[in-house]
Amino acid sequence: MLGGTGVAISPAILKAGTTADNIDTKNNAQQKAPITTRKYNSPYTGEYLTRVAFPVGGLGAGMFCLEGSGAISHMSVRNRPDIYNEPSLFSAIAIKGIPNGVKVLEGQVPDWKMFGARGTGNGAAGTTYGLPRFQNATFKTHFPFASLELQDNDIPLQITVKGWSPFVPTDEDNSSLPVGALEYTFTNKTTRSVEAIFSFNTKNFIADTDGAVNKIAGTKNGFVLRQDAVKDKPETEGSFAVFTNDDNTIVDHCWFRGGWWDPLTMAWNTVRDGKTRATDPVEKDAPGASLFVPFTLAAGASKTVKLMMTWYIPESNIHIGDVVMDEKKDCSPDSGCCAAPEDLGVANGKKSPSPNYKPWYSSSYGNVDEVADYWRKNYDDLYAKSKLFSDTFYNSTLPAEVIEAVAANLTILKSPTVLRQYDGRLWSWEGCGDDGGCCHGSCTHVWNYAQAMSHLFPTLEKTLRNTEFCENQNKAGHQGFRANMPISPLKHDFHAASDGQLGGIMKVYREWRISGDNEWLRRIYPVVVTSMDYCIATWDPKSKGVVEEPHHNTYDIEFWGPDGMITSFYLGALTAITLMGKHLDKDVSKYEDLYTKGKVQLETNLYDGEYFFQDIEYKNLKAQNPATAKSFGGDYSAEAIDILKEEGPKYQYGKGCLSDGILGAWIGSMCALPTFVDDKKVSSHLLAVHKYNLKTTLKEHANPQRPAYALSDEGGLLLCTWPKGGKLSLPFVYSDEVWTGIEYQVAAHLMEMGHVQQGLDIVRLCRNRYDGRIRNPFNEYECGHWYARAMSSYGMLQALTGARYDAVDRSLHIDSKVGDFTSFLSTATGFGTVSFKSGKPSVKVVYGKIDIDKTFIGNKEI
Repeated sequence: MLGGTGVAISPAILKAGTTADNIDTKNNAQQKAPITTRKYNSPYTGEYLTRVAFPVGGLGAGMFCLEGSGAISHMSVRNRPDIYNEPSLFSAIAIKGIPNGVKVLEGQVPDWKMFGARGTGNGAAGTTYGLPRFQNATFKTHFPFASLELQDNDIPLQITVKGWSPFVPTDEDNSSLPVGALEYTFTNKTTRSVEAIFSFNTKNFIADTDGAVNKIAGTKNGFVLRQDAVKDKPETEGSFAVFTNDDNTIVDHCWFRGGWWDPLTMAWNTVRDGKTRATDPVEKDAPGASLFVPFTLAAGASKTVKLMMTWYIPESNIHIGDVVMDEKKDCSPDSGCCAAPEDLGVANGKKSPSPNYKPWYSSSYGNVDEVADYWRKNYDDLYAKSKLFSDTFYNSTLPAEVIEAVAANLTILKSPTVLRQYDGRLWSWEGCGDDGGCCHGSCTHVWNYAQAMSHLFPTLEKTLRNTEFCENQNKAGHQGFRANMPISPLKHDFHAASDGQLGGIMKVYREWRISGDNEWLRRIYPVVVTSMDYCIATWDPKSKGVVEEPHHNTYDIEFWGPDGMITSFYLGALTAITLMGKHLDKDVSKYEDLYTKGKVQLETNLYDGEYFFQDIEYKNLKAQNPATAKSFGGDYSAEAIDILKEEGPKYQYGKGCLSDGILGAWIGSMCALPTFVDDKKVSSHLLAVHKYNLKTTLKEHANPQRPAYALSDEGGLLLCTWPKGGKLSLPFVYSDEVWTGIEYQVAAHLMEMGHVQQGLDIVRLCRNRYDGRIRNPFNEYECGHWYARAMSSYGMLQALTGARYDAVDRSLHIDSKVGDFTSFLSTATGFGTVSFKSGKPSVKVVYGKIDIDKTFIGNKEI
């Protein structure tokens, strides 16, 4: 059976009255899921515009969002998220000689902003909501571009607004600029000429600190919003430049100064009357500024005004963690720990002069004027390269819902989730809180899932490995899973994360194969061995081949006793270190022996014939009593002690069907490791997850945890269910939730195992929740907005096609699950498309180079 995208849907999961968007599974009984009428990867219109907000900005440099209406919001340029920051600004068109010819260049204000949003109880004072707008809007994205079409019967022009910022895979510096642009294109569809004025008008929203001196300065064809730093608060300094490409631009550097809403009122009066206003900068306290571009369009003619923006906030107050030097560990570049200066990602050889976070761009540009000058000079080139990427990415035959999901989550790289410190190294939150980062330190057990960065910007991804195995790891091999900010040797006073640390070993293998850097592998391998040996001694001290001692993991608790999820990570790490060791002619026999024993344990003692599970154990371990062990879960109450006696430790999953239950096998595959767990058993587990955990409606599902990710008539993939009984009184703390990052990894793993339709079932339910009506399609959240785990979606490209490039032996690999295809391919040296037609592969390189000496279809070289 075919769904709306032309991709076959598994007949076994369809029931009478259901559609491709309204799937239901056996033993998954519930009412119909709501059907979305919007096609995947298509424009947003009507009610689907409601929550759209598309990030524009640089990787680690801050952002603003272009909303579905065309409004600018989420202004987050001060090195932190500021989700509800919607500055009082607007662009407008004033057409002379016609009634109602003056309008803000936005669609209608969505209903949710009128009441219930911050400030609406006081009438949304100071906003621009009350100004005339266009009646209709259509929003379409081709990442990193978003285009808005505006239509109104009063306006005789065809109008589009295109928002974008540079994004060029392998060019991390130009992709990390603190810049954005809005291109306004006006086309005269009438038979007579049209005289008009474009304007951009804004309050000085950078002036956000009481007592600070603020001003609005000049720049070519525009203005610069400024605020000087308050004494002892250098982070309050800031600049935001706005300028055009048109030398006829007229600039009002200082709005009318007065009380109440005088400045905005007078600014609108100028626009309303079809006038321009030119004023010089004043010394301080200018409330706002405007720029005007008058133009005349002949019949059939077009004009584009390029509105360029850049910001410069060189300081922050972000400092996380104490610097604790390990006297037994040498972190110098020659030690073999940090490897070499180039491995640290040092872009410019400069050491940060601040004890707090300073953004990378502040080490490369001295002020906002320097950034603006670079942006002007390189605008067309960066546009062309970004468009080349966009056109290449979307030149794909893969299912529309997959392309939509992957592209939507690339916006995470433009969000404040990602930071890039002064020396160029990557550092990230898990996600964004409303006004600050959420869960610090490039958390290893979350970023495990994210697959995009390693392929698009592998140099930056490699800096994460160096941080993990240098500053985050002590001499004994204990690895902290949250890095300090700025990155520095950290205090080791909590558990290592079993999935994060073991996953890191697999990712060292991945970075080696992607980069082809044998020398980097040689340098880092000794500390990887230290890490592996720590994992064995800590979690498998009896050398059984399974992780059984209490082990912290991504659910923020410790599992007690062996389980399929973390033991699959263990087997993957043992496989990775064995292969790396053999390449370096090291003795890896102990790792091979442990792997052999562990594989038997996992596939027999931790497999019930349908799926992998956990064997809860706490009495026959080296660990102390769970009731006194250190954990995020807090102390055991008297009631919890009773549960311990009856069921074992709190926060386990036992006989449950865990969506992440064989996660290590997927991570290993994404890292280009050979198969290390029986494919049939892996496939059976994944089909069980699809069968039991995928719900088309959650109306009768009880979730006392964090229900807003998916609830009521919405569908989604639960983290865990207990279809065969045995659900504990207090299972692990997020077990009843739905996380998009896990939905995508399960979907990708199903696809890779040949169950493409079942994988698409999951993707569709997920993207139906993010269709713009209730949630922002470009902000998949978990513990915060733009949550990093959702970049597991990128793994679907490799899962469906098997396409990957190995730089070590310069080989192309293809293992298609969809027959003939064309798909995007990004490597450390360039990007393009890879195609497979009638059994024959081909690669079209459009940027950089990709040197291919041999090609494999499946395991067969051709």
